[in-house]
Amino acid sequence: MLVELYVQDAFYESTDEKQFPVVVGENYIDPVTWQNWINNWFEYLYTDLVSQHQAIALAQSYEMGLRFTDDTEIQQLNHTYRYKNQPTDVLAFASLEEMTPRSLQLPPDSPLYLGDIVVSIDTAIRQATQQGHSPADELVWLVSHGFLHLLGWDHPDAASLTRMLMKQVELLRLVGIKINIDLAEII
Repeated sequence: MLVELYVQDAFYESTDEKQFPVVVGENYIDPVTWQNWINNWFEYLYTDLVSQHQAIALAQSYEMGLRFTDDTEIQQLNHTYRYKNQPTDVLAFASLEEMTPRSLQLPPDSPLYLGDIVVSIDTAIRQATQQGHSPADELVWLVSHGFLHLLGWDHPDAASLTRMLMKQVELLRLVGIKINIDLAEII
């Protein structure tokens, strides 16, 4: 099982030139690393996923997109798709939510498209400062959150949000990142 990841990070143009080196410097995470982490997370979650999503059980391979952008673009997306005219940290556009029985009939060897994750680097940098960890750790935290949304996780209440955030902590530890998150502050 393989998740083919398409990373778009060349579109990011910071409005604050001082921030840009932070993102591409020591905190830059290359597409190969993202690919490896996404696959590690998918393998870790796979057993639970196949019992919840027939499409995942039937597919031989998977695809998804990951786009890094700025607050301006993510605000436009948030306004268009969630009717919230403000920037946000991460958006996930899950294709599994749109699955119908007909769409489950993939041609042989066709990958199942899981969806797209969009992350605002501007917001990630602000949140990293607030949480007291690196921008890179915040990016991984946000991508893990979006990834869980692609796979059907949601948080309509405090209990489900707590479960989801704890699962994110597990995913980060799986790839060697120990993050200090104050769950009480988030929830």
